[in-house]
Amino acid sequence: MFLMLAVIVVFMVLPQRKKAREQKTFLEEMKKGDEVVTNSGMLGRIDKIEGAIITLNVGNKTYVQFTKNAISKELSHAVHPKEAVE
Repeated sequence: MFLMLAVIVVFMVLPQRKKAREQKTFLEEMKKGDEVVTNSGMLGRIDKIEGAIITLNVGNKTYVQFTKNAISKELSHAVHPKEAVE
C-alpha cells in the first residue's frame, strides 16, 4: 500500500509541483519585449506590465490586456518545445 502511494507521489505530485514552480518563476521574470503565448493561444509581445495587468502587442498597433495569470509560457517554449528543454 505504501509503495503504491510512493509511486503516485513520485510520478504525479512532484512533477506538478515542479511545473507550478517553473510557471511562477516565469511570471515573476517577465519583462517588456518578451514574446509570449496566452492560455487561449494568442501570441504577442509584452508592451506594458502594470501590476497584475499585461498589455500585449498582437499586431499592427493592436493591443490586448490580459491578467498575468493568463500568460502561459514564453513563445520559444510554445513553438519549439524540444529546443527549450535542451
